Amino acid sequence: MDNGNDQQIDVGSVVEAVSADHSFGAPLYVVESMCMRCGENGTTRFLLTLIPHFRKVLISAFECPHCGERNNEVQFAGEIQPRGCSYHLEVSAGDVKTFDRQVVKSESATIKIPELDFEIPPEAQSGSLSTVEGILSRAADELSALQEERRKVDPKTAEAIDQFLSKLRACAKAETSFTFILDDPAGNSFIENPHAPSLDPSLTIKFYERTPEQQATLGYLTNPSQTGQSERSLGTPSTQTTALPHGTIGATAGHRAIAQSNSTDISDNLFRYSAPEEVMTFPSTCGACTKLCETRMFVTKIPYFQEVIVMASTCDDCGYRNSELKPGGAIPEKGKKITLSVKNITDLSRDVIKSDTAGVKIPELDLELAGGTLGGMVTTVEGLVTQIRESLARVHGFTFGDSLEQSKINKWKEFGSRLTKLLSLEQEWTLILDDELANSFISPVTDDIKDDHQLTFEEYERSWEQNEELGLNDIDTSSADAAYESTEPTKLP
Repeated sequence: MDNGNDQQIDVGSVVEAVSADHSFGAPLYVVESMCMRCGENGTTRFLLTLIPHFRKVLISAFECPHCGERNNEVQFAGEIQPRGCSYHLEVSAGDVKTFDRQVVKSESATIKIPELDFEIPPEAQSGSLSTVEGILSRAADELSALQEERRKVDPKTAEAIDQFLSKLRACAKAETSFTFILDDPAGNSFIENPHAPSLDPSLTIKFYERTPEQQATLGYLTNPSQTGQSERSLGTPSTQTTALPHGTIGATAGHRAIAQSNSTDISDNLFRYSAPEEVMTFPSTCGACTKLCETRMFVTKIPYFQEVIVMASTCDDCGYRNSELKPGGAIPEKGKKITLSVKNITDLSRDVIKSDTAGVKIPELDLELAGGTLGGMVTTVEGLVTQIRESLARVHGFTFGDSLEQSKINKWKEFGSRLTKLLSLEQEWTLILDDELANSFISPVTDDIKDDHQLTFEEYERSWEQNEELGLNDIDTSSADAAYESTEPTKLP
């Protein structure tokens, strides 16, 4: 890069520029900054770009002409994601191509290799854009940097590290199989899927809710006293809540309250089944700023399905809005697979309840979304396809950077066109919801669900691994059962 063409500007201009909604072709910004090694002034270059199949990032590179110090980092130009993410990549021995996968590690991400009992904490490596091989090689180089000094001071520790380095380098050279885990509470890390938009058999992605400790690590206020509302505890209703006597929020007011949430599908679809007798209002914590907010909840029964709990939250401080659909009643003993043959416009208007554990498949497109990808939602068949299209556009990107091969660009454009054609019904297609907890539903178009021949329901036994992932193998209700039986009234002879 020619330094003569670099224009040095102030930091404020850079911040203003990267905060704007730029498309691709964003200019390179150069800022004069102090070198932390020699104290002289060097230059830092900033570039806002979009990583294909991911999201916008800010790449910074520092170079000092006085001492030769160089450093680069990746920071995220967007917001912290609503949920954390965990990538599990199975690397087989001899599979050299896997080591070329692009890896985006944010400053809050942890890397683990269980087979070596090895972990790279967030503070050990800053945000970086690399590959699987690059991350392993960097870790090995950093561990071996001070080995000569260790051998003089603590030979046993140095020998143990040498043995570990031999195992780590064996993994980096694909001589042994291992599992590469990338866990990021901020949800801003990424491992490339070369088969996208198809499912990657070697890569598993899970999304999870952050713990209070993780929220605090990311900079959120988790102590109510820090929000300036210490006098209002979580167990004490707000003034606005207590001003509404119990039972006075009826179906009409409940319809209006839920409709104020970010998902109009909830109010449009659920209320056609049975209006709630009462909407309950209680204080809760905002998922974005962790300040106290208000949550509205009601329970309703959906024909041919089950009892469900609808919850909607609104935060007056930051404006965050969220709606959730939770299953009611006991956990079903079996999972359920729902298959719908979409043939006409009426099928596109069918109501769909997708829980956060349900996976979505469209065989005609070789499309498969793992459970938790889109979260739980109440929508229609058309709305679900639209959500999939928007999610893929946001996460994987139908707009591309100059680093993506033309063949992959054409592949994505073709897939996007085929996804859009589903809604025009140019051909019949199949929608499959596979829910391990049987908490998803597609409504029939006939009075009797048995007369709807385009819709089939299939129950199946969950595997031990599925129960383990859901936490069902560790559930022990013997104490609760014993306590319940002890409170049962004694029958008189």
